[in-house]
Amino acid sequence: MTQDDILELEARYTSGVYGKREVAIVRGRGARVWDGDGREYIDCSSGYGVTLVGHCHPHIVQAMAQQAETLLACPEFVYNDMRARFQEKLVSVLPDGLNRVYLCNSGAEANEAALKFARVATGKTDVIATVKGFHGRTMGALSATWKKEYKQMFKPLIPGFSHVPYNKLDKLEAAITENTAAIIVEAVQGEGGVRPSADGYLQGIRELCDQHNMMMIIDEVQTGFGRTGKWFACEHYDVVPDLLSIGKSLGGGVPMGAVALSDRVQGLKPGYHGSTFGGNPLVCAAALANIEAYEMDGLIERSAEMGAYWLDQLRQIDSKWIRDVRGLGMMLGIELKTRVMPLLRKLQARGVIAMPAGPTVLRLLPAAVISKDDIDTVVSTIREVLAEID
Repeated sequence: MTQDDILELEARYTSGVYGKREVAIVRGRGARVWDGDGREYIDCSSGYGVTLVGHCHPHIVQAMAQQAETLLACPEFVYNDMRARFQEKLVSVLPDGLNRVYLCNSGAEANEAALKFARVATGKTDVIATVKGFHGRTMGALSATWKKEYKQMFKPLIPGFSHVPYNKLDKLEAAITENTAAIIVEAVQGEGGVRPSADGYLQGIRELCDQHNMMMIIDEVQTGFGRTGKWFACEHYDVVPDLLSIGKSLGGGVPMGAVALSDRVQGLKPGYHGSTFGGNPLVCAAALANIEAYEMDGLIERSAEMGAYWLDQLRQIDSKWIRDVRGLGMMLGIELKTRVMPLLRKLQARGVIAMPAGPTVLRLLPAAVISKDDIDTVVSTIREVLAEID
């Protein structure tokens, strides 16, 4: 099929809930993808930040092929060897104190589970979230999400959610009531503009949760698994939450989510939650191979090293249109004094696929395997398109 054929066919049958760009991606390898006409792109989106190990990592592909010939489906009402091996490996890379996991299919599902578990553990119902926070589009996760454009048409949402400014500990403390079950927060806001948390902010939330018998939920769906140069972004701040939501890069390219739990999360019983496909052997095989690939390829260290280089190069761009450049590891944002979508289209026309983080922030979520030459190409291309703005 040609690219035009693919665009026409998918447009005929798609639901309409996605804004689509006029390109059909049909193949990927490492940090590059190809469209239906064979054109090559440097992929700085990695599938919404999913493929930090790179597209079609051979170790993951091999593990999936082997598991596909062994067992595809195995629900959690029985035990499974691949699931057990993966859970053991996952706990080994989690922050100390997080020693149990619930497996699901996406980051939004992970946040749904975390919110339910927090209510069970505390016996309370209300949740404090943050302005510009994003936690997913299912009803519970959407209630915690800030952006009104995502929420307005689906109201009434779940009651008991409130939002306070990010990085403002005093505002958060003032919002706590006797019925607050949890605080949910991103270590680095992604959709909210690639905004790292301020020094002392997460530590302050940890202390408040301990004082008021609340659960601290850190949403690391986007930041987890090496994206910020450590296994988990909360490690930059020496904070361990009660519940850690994971997704995106967890599965190495296949759909997977998880919630890591501390010993403070008590009271969970059979039937309180579940997932038909959560923890299925195929995805567990991919996710186990994914962690092994991180270790074999040194991707945590590479994410930190290459991310620091990239951040430095971006900050050297001399443009009146740049307001700020920020990020951690392979999670980078350029805040502009103009709307970002026209620039994203220009970048794509020059062979670079990137993402927005709000109306004026250009977001880069590349694979950690990206080469320094490709980073330099992306930086020079960004410089070129900024120079073309009137």
